[in-house]
Amino acid sequence: MDDDPELEAIRQRRLQEMQQNQQNQAAQEQQAKQIEAQKQSILRQIMSPEARDRLANVKLANPQLAASVENQLIRLYQSGRLQQEISDAMLREILQSMVPQHREIKIERR
Repeated sequence: MDDDPELEAIRQRRLQEMQQNQQNQAAQEQQAKQIEAQKQSILRQIMSPEARDRLANVKLANPQLAASVENQLIRLYQSGRLQQEISDAMLREILQSMVPQHREIKIERR
């Protein structure tokens, strides 16, 4: 059975496209891992171990909030506005300022 040369050319192009997409995806994943490693390195430099533990716990409960805090701290560090190591108490203050305050609603019976 003879294969159509045009069909074989289409198959080859499709195979090359798939391989290229796979290579691009692998490169993007590698770049994302490298960026994350750089972020973690900076956070280790600027945060106390207790503060890093607290941020890890926050990341489990609220990944968006943790990412926002990480990015904010890294920007402060890179701009030179961070003058001291972030302690656990300082991180708690930052987290409290970023979390919207919940109003307590009391319902009284008459």
